[in-house]
Amino acid sequence: MPNKPWWKQAVIYQIYPRSFQDTTGTGVGDLRGIIQRLDYIMRLGVTAIWLNPVYPSPNDDNGYDVSDYRGIMPEFGTMADFDELMVGMRERGLRLIMDLVVNHSSDEHRWFRESRKSRDNPYRDYYHWWPAEKGTPPARFSYFDPSGAWTYDEITDAYYLHYFSRKQPDLNWQNPKVREEVYDIMRFWLDKGVDGFRLDAFQFVGKDTSWPDLGHIDAANMVEKCGLSPIVHDYLREMHEVVAPYEAMLVAEGAGRTMQDAIDLSDPARKELDMVYHFEIADYGTNINGFDLVGLKRLYEKWAHGLYGQGWDSIYLGNHDVPRMVSKYGDDRPEFRELSAKALNTLLLTMPGTTYCYQGDEIGMTNINFTRIEQYRDLQAINNYQAAKEKGEDLNAYMNYLAKFSRDHARTPVQWNGEEQAGFTSGQPWLAVNPNYTAINVAEQEGDVRSVLNHFRQLTTLRKEQPTLIYGDFKLLVPDHQQAFVYLRTSGEGDVCMVAMNWSDQTIYVQDIQIVNNAQPLINNYSKPVLKSGSALRLYPWQAVVFSI
Repeated sequence: MPNKPWWKQAVIYQIYPRSFQDTTGTGVGDLRGIIQRLDYIMRLGVTAIWLNPVYPSPNDDNGYDVSDYRGIMPEFGTMADFDELMVGMRERGLRLIMDLVVNHSSDEHRWFRESRKSRDNPYRDYYHWWPAEKGTPPARFSYFDPSGAWTYDEITDAYYLHYFSRKQPDLNWQNPKVREEVYDIMRFWLDKGVDGFRLDAFQFVGKDTSWPDLGHIDAANMVEKCGLSPIVHDYLREMHEVVAPYEAMLVAEGAGRTMQDAIDLSDPARKELDMVYHFEIADYGTNINGFDLVGLKRLYEKWAHGLYGQGWDSIYLGNHDVPRMVSKYGDDRPEFRELSAKALNTLLLTMPGTTYCYQGDEIGMTNINFTRIEQYRDLQAINNYQAAKEKGEDLNAYMNYLAKFSRDHARTPVQWNGEEQAGFTSGQPWLAVNPNYTAINVAEQEGDVRSVLNHFRQLTTLRKEQPTLIYGDFKLLVPDHQQAFVYLRTSGEGDVCMVAMNWSDQTIYVQDIQIVNNAQPLINNYSKPVLKSGSALRLYPWQAVVFSI
């Protein structure tokens, strides 16, 4: 049906291949590892895989610095392995969404190697250059380089632009040759059977090349000052024309500055993106002192109401750029970890939008306890630590921040079993395995009907059985309650589901829920029956229940 495309009903499982499954003993995950685990992925009840970059790369930023957009990184395998993966996924009814990293390339990509040779090279305008004779280029912010987004290159006495690492020069999307190169790359993968693309950092492709003085720019105002210029919408419409004949989907990292931006990006009538992937909820949870549940609920309400009937949202709590969801939003203490993991997965699979689950969250993996900067592998963490050290800042405070919010927490290897290195590799893993793998692993949870893993499977089954959880509208109940997260999902046919969750380690009584007597539990993360009395509901610590009304 036109208004119910496959990607709205999808449950997408994100794989960070470097940390998923190693089959060669190198300590790095590979494509054959994913092939080996396809039956496991299928049994999760997910319907698609989002695969982080597998292209050849120097790995300055773990594959987000691409040196060849039509190849496979040798560490991960071969194109024959990729083709076999595609066949295996098709046999199991799974779709594939690939990362497309085209705000920037690697500085080792052929285009950039040519671009830096001379000022009149045919590839010069594939990137943004500032001649040194014009003086210092106007300040721009780099997420990964504390010295800024312009790096001097002595070969042609000029600076090149990079919003991320200096080994990730930004492509010049104003050049139609660049755009056609990208569209040809997309066709290459679509012809192999890929079902869509996640566009990395795409809201930054529309640079104002008059290079006005924008004043102070930092991570907090980068999107406001440098993101989603009007021309980006034109680029997306061009891109949509490429993918439309394949019925492939497009989702881009970022959703602009306002709700209207998000609507404009994902309104199907505009033929740009199919869904947005915003950061407001992910950013809300990054306060070192924790977060306020009332504020979080209001954010979910804002996005559910703002996009309803106009655009489409991505629902996620974890990915490769944020810490583990149980450690960030839940409670990773042993007595509450499983319960809170089940509660968070309940949220992910009952909210309006397309659900994204990050590898390992289906078993409740947690942050790792790194105490030294030498243990980290993330470029952003290492560079910012060095910058803080050079400025004489409080390094203990920065290490405390990393202990909660480093990207490496999500990148530790998947914990498959209780054997050495958690069954991830027979060698030395590229990033340390979390020591709690003996207690938290897939093998331990497979046979336990009450495990986080099997609860996740129940939720994916329920989502498929209850279209109301996909297409129904959203109504927040008890919005000012400090511990309860309760909402209704209602279809146009009158079907109603109620989701009630206790986001605390205390038993609570939620009052004034008028429909509670008509509520029949469908999924409950406790074996204890739900206590209802009049318009009140008792919820045990981190209890999460989905009701049919």
